[in-house]
Amino acid sequence: MAVMKRQVLVLAVAMAFAGFIGCVVSYDRPPAGHQISTPQPKDLPSTSPQQVHISAVGPDKMRISWITESFAPALVEYGTSPNNYTNSVTGTSSSYSFLLYISGQINDVVIGPLNPNSVYYYRCSSDSSREFSFKTPPAQLPITFAVVGDLGQTDWTQSTLQHIGQSNYDMLLLPGDLSYADLFQRRWDSFGRLVEPLASQRPWMVTQGNHEIEKIPLVHKTPFTAYNARWCMPFEESGSTSNLYYSFDAAGVHVIMLGSYTDFGPNSDQFKWLQADLGKIDRGKTPWIFAIVHAPWYNTNTAHQGEPEADLMKQYMEELLYKARVDIVFAGHVHAYERFTRVYDGKADNCGPIYITIGDGGNREGLANMYMDPKPEISVFREASFGHAQLEVVNASHAVWMWHRNDDKFSVASDTVWFTSLLSDPACKP
Repeated sequence: MAVMKRQVLVLAVAMAFAGFIGCVVSYDRPPAGHQISTPQPKDLPSTSPQQVHISAVGPDKMRISWITESFAPALVEYGTSPNNYTNSVTGTSSSYSFLLYISGQINDVVIGPLNPNSVYYYRCSSDSSREFSFKTPPAQLPITFAVVGDLGQTDWTQSTLQHIGQSNYDMLLLPGDLSYADLFQRRWDSFGRLVEPLASQRPWMVTQGNHEIEKIPLVHKTPFTAYNARWCMPFEESGSTSNLYYSFDAAGVHVIMLGSYTDFGPNSDQFKWLQADLGKIDRGKTPWIFAIVHAPWYNTNTAHQGEPEADLMKQYMEELLYKARVDIVFAGHVHAYERFTRVYDGKADNCGPIYITIGDGGNREGLANMYMDPKPEISVFREASFGHAQLEVVNASHAVWMWHRNDDKFSVASDTVWFTSLLSDPACKP
């Protein structure tokens, strides 16, 4: 009865303040897939690791994150053979509260140095019943990224994760909107268990979306509480002061994760950090540059038009990315897929970034299937379907992009194209 009362209270608060989590309901969506919940196994002890996921930290380290329901050591033991752990590292533990919810023990441990393109086996909290393994990314090109946004927890999400799991990728990039918990914190736990089979094997590099804000005026004033506690990214290593924006190198690619829902104006810390980060890039080491936002700067879908998180951020930051010769900008938020040609200032420009919206991972809100008509010339391919993409950066000049549509729950490579880096174009030298 007490649990039911708490659920009713949280539901009432969520409904009362739904507008403050950034949910846009100004257009009709087709029906989404059925929501799913991933429960904790009944036979799992309270000290056993769950919701295990990893993220890259620098060129040769990995952060291992997991949750235990009760106290357990924040310890990772690892090695290059199953059940043979030659190294151990102790990290930190934390927890957070949100309304009546109190999280389990959140553990973060950074291990390394690690060899590139190698498989490691590990266990968390000295739990011998659960052994995990991961493969480190390569140190040099080629490298393959899985790209997916707005995942959520539906049967479409399951389909997308299944297709990603069948692919041979080195790292996953996620431009925001992870769990769609939307104030219900146990949905974060369910999401962590849902993605654990993949997120414990390859580094997942994420940034925040509007569904991560979870701020309630007068009741819970701090935004991104759960996101920052559960999904710590390597922001300090890139000179950032916030987990909401950071950058990292992967093989020959410099990846910039930007925050659409934190300050981005010319006087903001994020803007100044971006200027400094772009100025430090060594194109000899990283000939490719990717940037990732949540709210797309270019969008011909009728959904999410006129939002300041997209329009003002584009106004302030587009020139920075253009002058630095950023190759590709990924976004989520719009629940559909769209690929643009190279663009700058609203017009086709051979030295501008390619803009790609991929907010179609499987969210609970359904697809955004209404597009502007006629189609603007800068939009090359658009389709309202769930799916994910793979981007194989083959060498310093060429990469192949494949968007896989989950059509009738089968992965279909619906859009395939070769990209050339701006660095390889003599007319576009930064």
